[in-house]
Amino acid sequence: MSVVMAADSRKTETPNGVMTTLASPTQGGAAGQAMWRVDAKPGMVGPVHAFDAELVWTWLDGSAVVELGGERVEVGPGDTMVLPADVSRQMFADPERGFVSIVAAPAGARAYNPSGVSEPDACDLAPKDTERIVPLWVR
Repeated sequence: MSVVMAADSRKTETPNGVMTTLASPTQGGAAGQAMWRVDAKPGMVGPVHAFDAELVWTWLDGSAVVELGGERVEVGPGDTMVLPADVSRQMFADPERGFVSIVAAPAGARAYNPSGVSEPDACDLAPKDTERIVPLWVR
């Protein structure tokens, strides 16, 4: 059994919010799953991206619009989405409240640009062009 105390959680700040790693392969006794909390800033517009694995998102607070494979879905507290692997996605946070979510993914899930081209204003932590990366909060 492994216990990750709240004080030992790993926080990664991006221009869009804070990802807090709750468990991952490098945190929590080499967990086979990664789980993290997303605190998205109000009005945040996330990058278009995809993952090579299924992710499960549950919204705890605030709301968002999720564009998944060209379909737009509004979600809020208590809603859960299963985001399939290799499908383009983009998230838009509530302009006043942002959102708080918990996300689960297989260990080692990699993010990438579905078009193979980086957005010109992509943050330093985003995948570059055709590269596939394991985000810091999934490691």
